Amino acid sequence: MATTLLLTAVVCLAACRPEPPERYAELLDRTLADKERIDAAKERRIDELRLPLGIAGLTEEQEYGINERLYTEYKKYRIDSAIRYVERNVELACAMGDRERIVGSRLRLARLYSSSGRSVEALAILRSIDGRSLSRDLKFAYYRAYSQFYQHYAVLSRQPSCRVPMNAYIDSMLMVGDSSTLRYKLSRLYRAEAEELPDSLAGYLKRLYAEVEPTGDSRLAEVAFYLGYFYQHRGDREQSREYYMLSAITDVRNSIKENASFQLLATEYFNSGDYSKAFRYAQAAIGDALFCSVQFRAVQMSELYAIIADSHQAREVEHKRRLQRYLSLVCLLLVGLAALIFYAYVQVHRLRRIRIELSEANARLGRFNEELADKNGLLAEANSAKVQYIARFSDLCSMYIDKMDAYRKSLKKLVQDQKFDQLARQLKSTSMLENEQKEFYKTFDSIFLNLYPTFVEEFNALLAEEERIERRPGDLLNRELRIYALLRLGIADSQRIASFLRCSLSTVYNYRTRMRNRAAVPRDAFEERVMQIGKINRKLH
Repeated sequence: MATTLLLTAVVCLAACRPEPPERYAELLDRTLADKERIDAAKERRIDELRLPLGIAGLTEEQEYGINERLYTEYKKYRIDSAIRYVERNVELACAMGDRERIVGSRLRLARLYSSSGRSVEALAILRSIDGRSLSRDLKFAYYRAYSQFYQHYAVLSRQPSCRVPMNAYIDSMLMVGDSSTLRYKLSRLYRAEAEELPDSLAGYLKRLYAEVEPTGDSRLAEVAFYLGYFYQHRGDREQSREYYMLSAITDVRNSIKENASFQLLATEYFNSGDYSKAFRYAQAAIGDALFCSVQFRAVQMSELYAIIADSHQAREVEHKRRLQRYLSLVCLLLVGLAALIFYAYVQVHRLRRIRIELSEANARLGRFNEELADKNGLLAEANSAKVQYIARFSDLCSMYIDKMDAYRKSLKKLVQDQKFDQLARQLKSTSMLENEQKEFYKTFDSIFLNLYPTFVEEFNALLAEEERIERRPGDLLNRELRIYALLRLGIADSQRIASFLRCSLSTVYNYRTRMRNRAAVPRDAFEERVMQIGKINRKLH
């Protein structure tokens, strides 16, 4: 179905306004590339048709019908196989005593013998049949078999005189044939070939083309072939090639090996000087002829193929000579280029040394800039911390002055009110001190995390995963983190840290030792790495 639709589209285009031949050449090349798949599909179809022959108990009538279908598949694909099935049908027809089938099968056998070069056997069969006693349909087949015999024998024996009886038998075919059948119309084309190809033939061919176009079968290829033949003799090479290509495409898509389109395409391209395409199509033609065992086609192609092959080889030799001349010129150019490359290499080598020296100078300058950037970063960091510390310290001092003044006023009031017992209780109480200490640590934590917002995350990254510190909800820093926060601020003395946190020296020492043991980095480098937390990466690129 897909094949039919494709051929329909191609034929419609051809009938209206044919596209450039190159488009059909591309389609033909793609179809030739798909040839093996198409032939494999035909082989599968033939195998399916052959399957019933293995069934026991087939009647002669049934076997005859199966052989007929196999003959139809094989007659333009593999003549040897077609002959085998027709020979069997002759035996079956004789066994059934069916004279019509006997004669019909023997006429088919004569045509196959003629195509395969077995002229003696073909002529013997034809002479053994009395054409006068045949029915109208068998007479048509009888005259057709004789005309094909003389056509093939003219090629095999190289006797052009055989065309005279061939044309006479074609005339006899036309006298007894049914003018409404397609085979009759195709037979008229054979006779027209022997005449001077009148202009009216083009219209007839195109009408016939439109009639068989929906089928997409071998008849379409035949009509396209004769359209190409007509335009060839009218000197219209463009349309001639187009129709020959359409015929060849149809032949390939129907696995028709007994064809003439490739032969005439090869001749056309050879005459126009395109030996590459001529050689390709000649190879396709002779390959099909040998595959199908079509002897007269092989003979037709043998001389042409030799001429085309010689011309193709001569063209290849000329191409090689040109290539050798071009190669000599290229070699001279390469020598000059090599000299230029050597000179360029020397200059590049000098430039490379200069670039290396510049690169080293730039590297030294880069290191100086990097060190300077590090120093500037540290200064900026110190200045930023200093400014924030001063501001927060001023706020803190002011707050504590206010709190001390308020505390003094509350004590003064108790004295004035002579509430000495309450005054004594308040002086003995440490709650205020504890509250202020908590407030102080909270303020310290806030100031520190404002300066180093990623301190906790970076500090935990220095610890083993299972040893990382988890803060309680609401806490900014805990005692462990405060110890290392003070260390990050530059307070490395454990005594000062203990005083700041209002704990013992041994407590600070134990915390620091425990943290080093929990580190994911080397113990000796742990506190040094803590000192790097929050520093800006100022590496120059």
